[in-house]
Amino acid sequence: MTSGDRPYRQRFLSAKDGLQLAFRDYGNPRGPRCPLLCLPGLTRNAKDFREVAKRLAAERRVIALDYRGRGRSAYDKTWRNYRPEVYIDDILQLAAACNLHRAVVCGTSMGGLLAMALAAALPGLLAGVVLNDIGPDLPKAAVDDIIITMDAAKPLPDWPAAVAHLQACLPKIAFSGRTTWQSFAEASYREGDDGRLYPDWDPALLRPLKRAEAPPDNLWRYFRALRRIPTLSVRGELSELFTRDCLAKMAAEKPDLRQVTVAGTGHAPALDEAEAEAALDSFLKECDQDYGKH
Repeated sequence: MTSGDRPYRQRFLSAKDGLQLAFRDYGNPRGPRCPLLCLPGLTRNAKDFREVAKRLAAERRVIALDYRGRGRSAYDKTWRNYRPEVYIDDILQLAAACNLHRAVVCGTSMGGLLAMALAAALPGLLAGVVLNDIGPDLPKAAVDDIIITMDAAKPLPDWPAAVAHLQACLPKIAFSGRTTWQSFAEASYREGDDGRLYPDWDPALLRPLKRAEAPPDNLWRYFRALRRIPTLSVRGELSELFTRDCLAKMAAEKPDLRQVTVAGTGHAPALDEAEAEAALDSFLKECDQDYGKH
């Protein structure tokens, strides 16, 4: 069950409203090191953390969630449930089901915003936070580009077409670790009964985004909830969603913020790049020391 190409346990739980949620559970649940809870981006899923989890699973437990409406989790019949408050409740249900009393939360893009919200809702859970290419300032143009990309998603005939489509939509992403365009495509699409490839997320995710007049404001109050929580910021050098100015403001607000920039890539780093791995390993080692005191 934990060998070969599947070094994880595929698990499921019921959310508070009964919706089935899926997650991958790597490593030893009773290991002495601090667990890592991975939260993907808006349309992403647990597969994005495959390389990170496989690398770390020998020494720590790693849990990666499929939000409702993504990956192997069920799609919600009520599109209004695709909102942060519901995701936070789902994550808390996951932590309870996995007996996670403390963990480092690693959030990519929207997952990082949810990590900030967790710091406000349940700070005792967080032994540390990794914010992957996200901050509390969201440039409207970059958010609009994400919505346009989602709106352009369509069934594709084969994997080469999927790779070509992603490369056209995301020209600033450059993979320098073990992630490739092929593996990224495999994490982005699922094969339908008709043999075509479909985006691995519920199209209804677009409905609340299109109704929003602007990106959420005043996210800084959630970032400030990280004041006493060790935090590592990872930024893609070419990222338009997470700007250098935003990172500078974050560092001024939180002087102990750890930082690493992944050269030559945009939104978002895969976290298997050499500089990201080194920063993550060092950060987790620090969090382990505090974890052992609890």
